[in-house]
Amino acid sequence: MKAWLGLEIGNSRLHWAWFAGEEIQVTWDTPHLSESIEQQLAQCKTFADLPQEILSPDLNILGRTAVRPYLEPIYIASVVPSQTVLWQAYPEAHVITLDKISLSGIYSTLGIDRALAVLGAGETFGFPVLVIDAGTALTFTGADGDRCLVGGAILPGLSLQLQSLGQKTANLPSITTPEILSLPERWATNTPEAIQSGVIYTLIASIRDFVTAWWEKFPDSQICFKGGDGKLLLEYLRSLHPEFTDRKIMYEPNLTFWGMRSYLQSFQ
Repeated sequence: MKAWLGLEIGNSRLHWAWFAGEEIQVTWDTPHLSESIEQQLAQCKTFADLPQEILSPDLNILGRTAVRPYLEPIYIASVVPSQTVLWQAYPEAHVITLDKISLSGIYSTLGIDRALAVLGAGETFGFPVLVIDAGTALTFTGADGDRCLVGGAILPGLSLQLQSLGQKTANLPSITTPEILSLPERWATNTPEAIQSGVIYTLIASIRDFVTAWWEKFPDSQICFKGGDGKLLLEYLRSLHPEFTDRKIMYEPNLTFWGMRSYLQSFQ
């Protein structure tokens, strides 16, 4: 398989992966594109014609941006319809749909990002598997040993919860995601830290409850975190519950792209 791009369109950002065949060479994130870019995408003749704002500087280092006589295909998993429409103007755009995912038990409104992530995790680490995606939303998605979707849950993610009180109340501030790995004080003595404490300790309690319930059903299952806040939340979980450190639980940001790779392999 020649070079190709994987594009995961999330609620907040575009997530990219450059593949040489089956191996990821580099990943990066960019903002959503405006509607004004649609015509440029439609007129692309080579890789170098893509909007420069979406290309990672690492691609230049790797020598990937040289003009080629063909367009690299872009395989797209999107949860933002308005962005999907823009990228469909690109001549070699391929939007991945649920009906092509090799999992059973999928329901029609399941997010394609969740389906691909659990497929990628299962193909890499084995089924059963549970994926915890800590992005704008915090999602739990599990599949059993027969590659059948067990189900999952969705709740507001860490950043969204921290910001929501500032947006929906008169006197409480919006709080950004903590940049340090240490947990905040549980019994805070100021308002910003009280918000951090309430949101973070409640989120970790929820995650622990779902993880424990999953391991009751599938004791030897791998559990994978991904998403922008995934690494932080896993560190918080392990800090509060050291017994999870030696269990099969890890952070792996590229699960959706691995799911794309498995999707393409099924057509070879």
